[in-house]
Amino acid sequence: MAKVGAAVWIFILCALAACTNNPYPDADSGRSVLYRTMRKSPPKTLDPAVAYSVADHLVTGTVYDTLIDYDYLARPYRLIPGLVEAIPEEVEHGDGTWSLSFRLRPDLVYDTDECFELSRSGARSRPILASDIAFELMRLADPSVGSPVGAVFARIVGYAEFTKRLQALRDGDPAFEARRIDEQYREAGGVDGIRVRSDRDLEIVLSQSFPQLLYWFAMEFTTPVPWEAVVYYDGEDGRDVFSEHAVATGPFRLTRYEKRSRISLEPNSNWYGIRHPEWHAPGATYPTRGSQEDRSSGLLDPRYVGRPLPFLDGVELVFENEQIPGFNKFLQGYYDYSAIIEETFDQVVSEGGLTPGMEAMGVGLSKTPQAAVYYVGFNMDDPVVGRSGGDRSRLLRQAMSHAIDSEEFIRLFFSDRGIAAESPLPPSIFGSEEGEGNPFRRVDLDRARTLLAEAGYSRGIDPATGRPLKLSFTTGDTSARARLRYQFFVDSWRRIGIDVEIKSTNYNQFQDVLRRGAYQTFFFGWGADYPDPENFLFLLWGDLAKSKSGGANSANFDNPEYDALFLEMRNLPNGPERLAIIGRMLEILRVERPWIEIFTPEEYVLSHGWVRNLKSFGMSVPMLQYLDVDAPARTERRMAWNQPLEWPAWVLAALVVAAVIPGIVTFLRERQ
Repeated sequence: MAKVGAAVWIFILCALAACTNNPYPDADSGRSVLYRTMRKSPPKTLDPAVAYSVADHLVTGTVYDTLIDYDYLARPYRLIPGLVEAIPEEVEHGDGTWSLSFRLRPDLVYDTDECFELSRSGARSRPILASDIAFELMRLADPSVGSPVGAVFARIVGYAEFTKRLQALRDGDPAFEARRIDEQYREAGGVDGIRVRSDRDLEIVLSQSFPQLLYWFAMEFTTPVPWEAVVYYDGEDGRDVFSEHAVATGPFRLTRYEKRSRISLEPNSNWYGIRHPEWHAPGATYPTRGSQEDRSSGLLDPRYVGRPLPFLDGVELVFENEQIPGFNKFLQGYYDYSAIIEETFDQVVSEGGLTPGMEAMGVGLSKTPQAAVYYVGFNMDDPVVGRSGGDRSRLLRQAMSHAIDSEEFIRLFFSDRGIAAESPLPPSIFGSEEGEGNPFRRVDLDRARTLLAEAGYSRGIDPATGRPLKLSFTTGDTSARARLRYQFFVDSWRRIGIDVEIKSTNYNQFQDVLRRGAYQTFFFGWGADYPDPENFLFLLWGDLAKSKSGGANSANFDNPEYDALFLEMRNLPNGPERLAIIGRMLEILRVERPWIEIFTPEEYVLSHGWVRNLKSFGMSVPMLQYLDVDAPARTERRMAWNQPLEWPAWVLAALVVAAVIPGIVTFLRERQ
């Protein structure tokens, strides 16, 4: 009888202990493991030559280190050395070429992995070599890899020729394609402008100056990749494919990769920042300087300043199919930080700050301008709104610019999560502060009507028809929500007498319309590949006009003075000379009005009080190595917010006892 009773009570206690919704192991409660959600879609690939989405970079940017890094706190953005000892300077040669020379830090090694058996029996790691960077750059030129950024590196001497030779060898000899990939590259002769000078030294030779190439060495596309990993992880004999198996060079390594459920990371003990904290290397040490705002936000806490990275014991990235359940888990303390979903925005944010309920929970709000800009563009090839209309069209564009209230647009459709734009340069980009503002981005309907009259459209009437001037507004989103946003612009222009018709298409059709030039005005946006003014101002460079070259200049703006200044500006380092040129370029754009700049979006991130050092970066560059969590404080708050609901277990226990006791009684009677 005693044994049976004990079994019943053990069951009851187990049932009570199970009354918690904590989705993580109890063993993790005392560890500084960061928990965050992945939303929308899981990573498509972990191949650094191909990975391009935000979800991809969340993982690849954490497990792969780069030759050059970003200063975590600096705004405008600032480059610092990563795997290399110093950031190289572009050197001009007398033969019309330029070069960059990279020198790797000593004693860099890969994470342990069985793929290294291919190069040496029993090996589980090896040094990171300059030849591994050359190998990855050749992968970018390999048409079979299909890198989305391959064309960026076409300025490297011999890059395009290597692509052609490699493809010709494959087309001419099927056996060649079956050879090991590093052997194929070697047989194809390599790339003339990618020169391995030693195990630690790499020289890149360019056919033209391209200072912005340094930013591409701060992306995973150019990370060192061992040929052994690409060859070994082919999906054969139960092995992973390389696109789902990362051999880490960065501060974290993958320990679990179930991309549709959970991805687990832990510190990579082979990373140079962990192996050599005595170096105090910039890319492996918490910053020692920042802005006054950083200081007041606790981002220069003496407990972290100057300390070696990383601080976390691990990272758990959990995939959530639905936004609301994921956000609810954040409110329960099971995710450490989170974006704000539309359905809960008003309950979380009020007048630009947190609601009292959020503040009472100890939640913090980080707001960071993204390196992006959204704008209304004019087709400068169009006879009504474009360059052929001369002063008349310019005055029309200026009038339409005066009619748009960007701050009202941001308030209505983005819950104030944005900054009204006055130029193509977002606030975090060098040169954005140049000038005294854009007078044509001030809402002034009287001035707009005056400009219209000067253009020959008094009260908005087209003298050719005697009716309001009729224009078209082409958009790439057919959703009802987007339609409301576009209607805002149409209504704004109607207030000054212009009749604008919305022509909504899907994104692919929109791109086709732009290619064909069959539009007058349009709505578009651009997010930076890298945080340099060149990466925004090139969008209005005449050589890249959509109608001329199929380039990114969808407004087809073509101004000789602007183009000459652009070519002068793009190769200069940040400094007074470059700033002055940018100022003149922005002044041309203010007057000519090929764009009506609307806004730069702001990233709003919520974090619990136990999260340390969180600063939104504004670009798709994960910085998890800088974060830390106070695990005891988190455990305490979780327990307070998630008290077990015990009465169902007690009811269950009573039902079990009621069901079991008659059997016990019967059993005892039979024994007697």
